[in-house]
Amino acid sequence: MKTIAVIFGGRSTEHDVSIMTAIASVIKPLELTKQYQVEPVYIAKDGAWYWDQKLKDITLFQSGEVQDFIGKAPKTHILFDDGLTLVKSSQFAGRKQYKKIDIVFPAMHGTHGEDGELMGLLEMANVPYVGCNLPASVLAMDKVLAKQVTQTEDIPSTPWTWFYANDLAHHHTQVLKKIESLKFPLFVKPAHLGSSIGITKVDSKDQLINALEVAAHYDNKIIVEQGVDNLIEVTLPIMGNDEPMPAMLEQPLVSAEDFFDFDTKYMRGGKGGKKGGAKQGAQGYSKIPADISEELYKESVQLGLDVYRVLGCTGTARIDMLIDSKIKKVMFNEVNPLPGDLYAHNWRAAGISQVELVQKLVGFAEARWQETNRRTTSFNTNYLKQF
Repeated sequence: MKTIAVIFGGRSTEHDVSIMTAIASVIKPLELTKQYQVEPVYIAKDGAWYWDQKLKDITLFQSGEVQDFIGKAPKTHILFDDGLTLVKSSQFAGRKQYKKIDIVFPAMHGTHGEDGELMGLLEMANVPYVGCNLPASVLAMDKVLAKQVTQTEDIPSTPWTWFYANDLAHHHTQVLKKIESLKFPLFVKPAHLGSSIGITKVDSKDQLINALEVAAHYDNKIIVEQGVDNLIEVTLPIMGNDEPMPAMLEQPLVSAEDFFDFDTKYMRGGKGGKKGGAKQGAQGYSKIPADISEELYKESVQLGLDVYRVLGCTGTARIDMLIDSKIKKVMFNEVNPLPGDLYAHNWRAAGISQVELVQKLVGFAEARWQETNRRTTSFNTNYLKQF
């Protein structure tokens, strides 16, 4: 039986969302397969690592008792010795517990995890891990880089601009001048965050400065995007490596005057309540499949697959797109390399259960690791002998 470490939490604004994804959407279905020994690894908000079977219990976190737990529990360390091994002190003096890990299932949203930092550690350990690899994670979690790379492949997006947070403080006039070329409404976003944290919809110039300051509070890089007329939002979960497979094209149910902020997504289950034919998922209430023409549906799926390939995504990701329904134009918006709850509700609609989903993702991780290890990464030379 292979051992899978599910790593979650972290020093991220999406810490709590990560806990829910890990326990409800990863650990439970993995255990239902009865094929793996699942080891929960929790990274606290201060960056300390903990490994204990008690961390599988969501009530530990809901009750706040996790603070007492980590105050008494030994911290976990990792060994990079022919793979990845978890190490922690036992209750007996001088003794340590070791657990060799065969596969890692990252469930960390946002910074210090989903953005590629954790993937770099796992690459160094040479252990298979689920989801996008290091380069794809970096590109996907940087909204500016993702737009720049996709634009080189002529993938359309709404007009946008960007700048560093430091520019707002020291080059205020130039920043505002860059934004003047865009038309209201605007969306001001931290470039590296997910779950709609720090995002502000701006309808007029007098709202702009506050929105920029909010984004700068969360990130050192800010992107400003022009709103889309006659808007239909759609999102497409995808999984796979060389031959990616799309799920159902999903349409979040939101009016043109609103957008899915953190509260809408996670605290209230979608503004306006449940509507006919809608299902509740990580984006609140949505329609699966999207209620658009067959032509637009096919075009959106193809654009999503193109973005997935161009950014080098593997394992899984979710591609968000914007449609101007009047001119029938589909545009790339952003990528989420670790969709909240793995978008299990959507895959279920596509005929894949939550248990099948995690099994497939583990399989893709192992296949990519095997392919990577077939390549030569060292080279023998006489270079040092000349000195």
